[in-house]
Amino acid sequence: MKMIWLACVLPLVGCAWPIATAVVGTNVGSVATIQRTPAVAVYSLVTGRDCSVVRLDQGRTYCRPIEPEPEPPAFCTRSLGTVNCWKDPASLPGHPRGVADGPIGLTAEQEADRVRTWL
Repeated sequence: MKMIWLACVLPLVGCAWPIATAVVGTNVGSVATIQRTPAVAVYSLVTGRDCSVVRLDQGRTYCRPIEPEPEPPAFCTRSLGTVNCWKDPASLPGHPRGVADGPIGLTAEQEADRVRTWL
């Protein structure tokens, strides 16, 4: 469908054929390399959001949605025959050891990826 549109529009260019070829070549080259047309790249730069026509072609939103901050995981401790989970581990007396000794937050790289902009 896109090639039919291109085949219909290009003959109408007339004397501006070199200019039209340069514009089409610039758009195709920029979409292939940075996933954006030059106009969309300027729009992304001005707004600070990650926007792309390629996202629209993939059936997603035009701009990447802003990711909400993840909720902190519950702090779970062992009890007699069960596991209890707490939202505020600082209020527990004696600072018991948690059931899972995994990370309780995002690493610096994960946080940078979560809040990244186009640039």
